[in-house]
Amino acid sequence: MTRIRRGYVARRRRTKIRLFASTFRGAHSRLTRTIIQQKIRALASSHRDRGKQKRNFRRLWITRINAVIRESRVSYSYSNLINDLYKGQLLLNRKILAQIAILNTKCLYMISNEIIK
Repeated sequence: MTRIRRGYVARRRRTKIRLFASTFRGAHSRLTRTIIQQKIRALASSHRDRGKQKRNFRRLWITRINAVIRESRVSYSYSNLINDLYKGQLLLNRKILAQIAILNTKCLYMISNEIIK
């Protein structure tokens, strides 16, 4: 029986997978079956951690705003500030407020004083 030469489709697919896993260590970058498993795991982790990253940054911004607000007054807190912002219809998101709190504290004090009045 003559030898049949297989096509290049499977080899191309494996090469594409290997390029994805080229930075992995050990068998995770060499064995095709292991590469596929690690690729699935890596993609699942990155999808999950993108949502987690958004939550972590929001928590960081809230903490920064709260710390700066509490320095100025003892009775005033983050929740009161956000509530007053909504009542005053001043639409600033937490990221911008945190940047203002760090870079220009006086500006945040001015915003909070205007809202209180």
